[in-house]
Amino acid sequence: MQIKKLRNVFTVGLLVGALALAAGCGSGSDKAVAGTDGKSGKKITVAHTDYFVPYDFVNEKGESDGFEVAVMKEVAKKLPQYEFEFVPTSNDDLLVGVESGKYTVGTKGIWITEARRKKYVFPKNNLGASVIGLVIRRENADEIKDMESFAKFSGKLVPIAPQDARYMVVDTYNKEHADAPIELVPSESFNVTDAFSWVMEKRYDAYLEVELSYKNNIQKEDAPYHQFDDKLTYVRYRGIPTYPIINRNEQQFADEYDKAIEELRAEGKIAELEQQYFGESLSDYLK
Repeated sequence: MQIKKLRNVFTVGLLVGALALAAGCGSGSDKAVAGTDGKSGKKITVAHTDYFVPYDFVNEKGESDGFEVAVMKEVAKKLPQYEFEFVPTSNDDLLVGVESGKYTVGTKGIWITEARRKKYVFPKNNLGASVIGLVIRRENADEIKDMESFAKFSGKLVPIAPQDARYMVVDTYNKEHADAPIELVPSESFNVTDAFSWVMEKRYDAYLEVELSYKNNIQKEDAPYHQFDDKLTYVRYRGIPTYPIINRNEQQFADEYDKAIEELRAEGKIAELEQQYFGESLSDYLK
């Protein structure tokens, strides 16, 4: 009887140990989670800024929304082997979080720079585009129609910090127009209000700015610097491709993202979403 009891205890112990071992095999950073289709799949956490309308924001229903979010949701449909989770957050948390692995992907209208290449994986295919151009005085609108006419007018541009992606835009322009370059002066960061004021005061003749930022800061009725709207105007230069940033350990996902984006572009879905969120195709401005 005593031997039989000992055998029973030993058998139960083996079963408990086997169950514990099986549970342990599912733990760790690569743990499988329940997918949206009921299957198991790796979770892809997409962080996005919560204020950058219409690229990435939280709508009145409290849902993740915006052009880039919408494109990534279409990518999710193409990759059912993953479970996608969208997380609205701050700019700084997004950048640090993707670098550290807290998030798999980050979207916020990001341009490629050499400094960013060292921290993140950039896929081959862009997510969207943003338009950049010159904030100038309305009184000079007849003379300044584009970058070339601005260079001829004076080329006096508000200084740009070398680490700013806009610095690279002007540097590239100057290399392509060495006979009539724009004055590219490096500077530390400064308040955007100063840039607008310097242009109005004729200290400089233009400020290179993303069109969406110009609209949000000046053009809208409730813009923080709307009082400058009657003195300043905007001249488009070109489109800049925007990309998601991906954690450096997720090259496989980056490759799968590229395939999905190519399919979505061929199907016309990205063009459809551009019309929905921008009312035009910003991709047409890419050079």
